Amino acid sequence: MKALIQRVKEASVTIDGKLYSKIGKGILVFVGVEKEDQNINAEKLAEKIVNLRIFEDENEKMNYSVIDVGGEILVVSQFTLCGDCKKGTRPSFDKSAPLDKAIELYDYFVDRVRLSGLKTATGKFRSMMDVALINDGPVTFWIEK
Repeated sequence: MKALIQRVKEASVTIDGKLYSKIGKGILVFVGVEKEDQNINAEKLAEKIVNLRIFEDENEKMNYSVIDVGGEILVVSQFTLCGDCKKGTRPSFDKSAPLDKAIELYDYFVDRVRLSGLKTATGKFRSMMDVALINDGPVTFWIEK
């Protein structure tokens, strides 16, 4: 599984012109599922993200996790993270998980994140979404598990 995470002041998903979900201070997570991924990948990725110390302490050092600061999490499915752009000019999505598996692992990942007790919002799988955010920093990380 792959994730692009961004520390945000706020983030939201709008679908068909209507607000679908919104968070305040926290982390926006874009998640891509690959063919080889299993539940253990989702578990490790969720554990890493909710405990990653990317929020600043009183000395402006990244010492606090989203749990420590009582932040919120917005998880958005993003199969294009699995795109391979190494050859040619058209991305290949051969590594992307089949639809049923991708939905299952995405939902499992969201469930694992929710075990943190934090407010966890989502996008809508296989929908055209307008994702808005105010990146805090900017602070952005790429994580693979």
